[in-house]
Amino acid sequence: MTTYVLDGGRIGTLDDFWTLMGEAVNGPGGYFGRNLDSFVDCLRGGFGTPDDAGFVIEWRDHDLSRRALGHPETARHLEGVLARCHPTNRARVAEELAQARRGQGPTLFGILTEIIENRAPGTLRLR
Repeated sequence: MTTYVLDGGRIGTLDDFWTLMGEAVNGPGGYFGRNLDSFVDCLRGGFGTPDDAGFVIEWRDHDLSRRALGHPETARHLEGVLARCHPTNRARVAEELAQARRGQGPTLFGILTEIIENRAPGTLRLR
């Protein structure tokens, strides 16, 4: 089974996560999603991961990433989402943003790990 390693010490922002995940799976400059929806698509297969034997995502120093992708980075991300989301979604996104600013609600780290665990069960190894 192929193992893709993420160096959590190099993840300071969500953009860092996208870059490092792409490089882990597809080499320098590689792509493996640049937003939550495309990340889900990539986990379904066909974007560099082995189709037959499965794979493992080993997230080393994940505690550093957990802090970096905490509520402040989640709020920063949601500010961008709010600026471009459909008007029917604005109230929900604004509430999520308000929660993140208060240090409440889900964080990007939690969202990413949940996506991995739900879309590719058994593939996440936190170290």
